[in-house]
Amino acid sequence: MQKIIDVTELALRDAHQSLMATRMAMEDMVPACADIDQAGFWSVECWGGATFDSCIRFLNEDPWERLRQFRKLLPHSRLQMLLRGQNLLGYRHYEDTVVDRFVDKAAENGMDVFRVFDALNDMRNLRRSIAAVRRTGKHAQGTICYTVSPLHGTADFVEMAQKLLDIGCDSICIKDMAALLKPQPAYDIVKGIKEACGEATRVHVHVHATTGVTLVSLMKAIEAGADCVDTAISSLSLGPGHNPTESLVEMLEGTPFTTRLNKQKLIKIKKYFAGIRPRYKEFLSNITGVETEIFDSQIPGGMLSNMESQLKQQGAADRVEEVLLEVPRVRADAGFPPLVTPSSQIVGTQAVFNVMMGRYKVLTGEFADLMLGYYGETIGPRDPHVIDLSFKQTGKSPINGRPADLLKPEWHELRDGAVALEGCNGSDEDVLTFAMFPKVAPQFFKARANGPKNLGKDPNAAPAPVVAPPKPAAEHGNGNGNGNGAPHGPALYDVKVNGKTHKVLINQVQ
Repeated sequence: MQKIIDVTELALRDAHQSLMATRMAMEDMVPACADIDQAGFWSVECWGGATFDSCIRFLNEDPWERLRQFRKLLPHSRLQMLLRGQNLLGYRHYEDTVVDRFVDKAAENGMDVFRVFDALNDMRNLRRSIAAVRRTGKHAQGTICYTVSPLHGTADFVEMAQKLLDIGCDSICIKDMAALLKPQPAYDIVKGIKEACGEATRVHVHVHATTGVTLVSLMKAIEAGADCVDTAISSLSLGPGHNPTESLVEMLEGTPFTTRLNKQKLIKIKKYFAGIRPRYKEFLSNITGVETEIFDSQIPGGMLSNMESQLKQQGAADRVEEVLLEVPRVRADAGFPPLVTPSSQIVGTQAVFNVMMGRYKVLTGEFADLMLGYYGETIGPRDPHVIDLSFKQTGKSPINGRPADLLKPEWHELRDGAVALEGCNGSDEDVLTFAMFPKVAPQFFKARANGPKNLGKDPNAAPAPVVAPPKPAAEHGNGNGNGNGAPHGPALYDVKVNGKTHKVLINQVQ
């Protein structure tokens, strides 16, 4: 008898986040939902990650209403989201009761599976949100952010899986955000988890396709005992995105494994999104092929394109090779954090600063906080000299405890701030929207009644006149050390070099 391999479909969240900067409008997803709901997926990822930010920043769309719509449109599906642990969907740590309220409201509005991760793989930053999910009775999926360094090995990832189960996770996800998971490590880690934690332990594997090897990695993970893998319908796959759903189905033919997926439904979904994708041409990633250089640089494709943009703005596009060499050094100095939101933005921007101004002559506030422990624990020691520079710049002392333990109760203050805004409806959902993005939410609340925007364009229409768009305000991206730099808006830093202050605009990674 063939083993059934479950599949999580990513078309409604990570696929368009990875390929077209999370700009797909809800109205362009609605027509595909009936077929997705009936295709046989274990879960459908449709919320979390950057979707919340993009909804209010670019699409004038209430993310909570998007979730409620998905709940109605996908009645037979498990809805799944990506949650950044103590960061929720923002870019700083939130006080524990805010974490509790967010999880409660997400569950109440229709969420079923919470994939919870921390950028540093710091277990302390996961415990509260995992416990909150468990209290709702929903599925708590603990996540291992996969990365490669001299300090990361199979045994380390297996140990983390054991710890995630100890704090109450219902399943384990191996999350490979940079397409670094090669076939043999995929096999070894899944096998190791199954042997150490028991065959009944549910293991999911999430990979991107950028390096061209990870469809094989999925096969090896399945052979080692993986229960579920993530894919994206083929018309929204590959490049910096994911492996095609249909390719997975065909790959398993003639093996001891199969899926529950309905091929006819997959073809309909593929054709639908093939017609939608060209409308978002201006947002499509420039990475269309394979980037095996990532194995050497450890730099995800989106992070690379962002750094190129930063250097062009400073008239230093010819220095990209220097930055590529500097990123691994900065990462080593910071204790080898995985490069995922927000650590990828923090490390990448600091590498640009180092190349442009000299090594650690100027520190971003976020990088200083990372060095001082305000994002959590890293697997390796942080460079003492850079820690000292961070202390001198910020006046903050290094910490070893859980960062959220330093936070005071903030719900009532957040509520007061939100309800004072024009257009806020006073709901907990609106307060949470304000909590996540206090600079963007006021404009969104004010304009919400105008209805959602669709940024997709008819690919056959005559080109519009070229007009420079207004630059969105940064979300706390002012280098003040609060760790809230938003990945969608440019951040303005005051940089002092040789006694002279310069204003430096840094575009964050999408």
